[in-house]
Amino acid sequence: MKVDILNISKNKVGEINLPIQFEEDIREDLVKRAALALQSRRKQRYGAMPEAGKRSSSTISKRRRKYRGSYGLGISRTPRKILSRRGSRMFWVGAFSPNTVGGRRAHPPKSEKNLQKKINKKERKKALRVGISATVIRDLVKSRGHMIPENYPFVLDKNFENLKKTKDVREALKNFGFEKELERVGKKNIRAGRGKARGRRYKIRKGPLIIVSKQSEVMKATDNLLGIDIVDVKNLNISMLAPGKVPGRLTLWTQGAIETLEKERLFR
Repeated sequence: MKVDILNISKNKVGEINLPIQFEEDIREDLVKRAALALQSRRKQRYGAMPEAGKRSSSTISKRRRKYRGSYGLGISRTPRKILSRRGSRMFWVGAFSPNTVGGRRAHPPKSEKNLQKKINKKERKKALRVGISATVIRDLVKSRGHMIPENYPFVLDKNFENLKKTKDVREALKNFGFEKELERVGKKNIRAGRGKARGRRYKIRKGPLIIVSKQSEVMKATDNLLGIDIVDVKNLNISMLAPGKVPGRLTLWTQGAIETLEKERLFR
């Protein structure tokens, strides 16, 4: 598949053949598995303290005429602890036993549980190739809600990686025909529910993904653009290519990234 190479002024400066990584058949089930496996690695282990609910004295004698015993009081023989007493009369509450009010949990979560999901290496690489292939399919990109120009897909020339200022990157994206896409991504929607009180007041839409060949100055210049992500092609992962486990994100490849992908045979 041949695509045009455009410079910052949207002028065609050449053509490039996309490598074999762009020829994978679309497998949404494989993308979902790979994305879930990647997300599971970010989960933090959690569990109850081993001594939770066991740190109080809860022994009650069951023998006759024993001081501080439960015999003859018409109560069940369950572990209890004393909250107060008056003479030989005790005020007990249930403790230690999981079948009592205030007792420990019967089967609390354990921190040694492995929360990570596994995926085969070949499947993971194939899922990445599926995500890469989906970036040049117009129908899939439009179905995700992206606003794309008529000449999409295309490749950016190498000079794009030399941009140093945020306003230059924004102007370049507008020249390419992504003005409506930037407006769509720039609108913040107030989130409903408890997320508003947990640092997630706004929903931020996913905009274009820019893939470059190396760590360059344009990566810092893109940080302040809302909803736009930029990544080195060697650090590409399925969560960036398919946010929400759905392939077809609007992606802008630079000429250097395509050449690196083919030369180093990445994800094959």
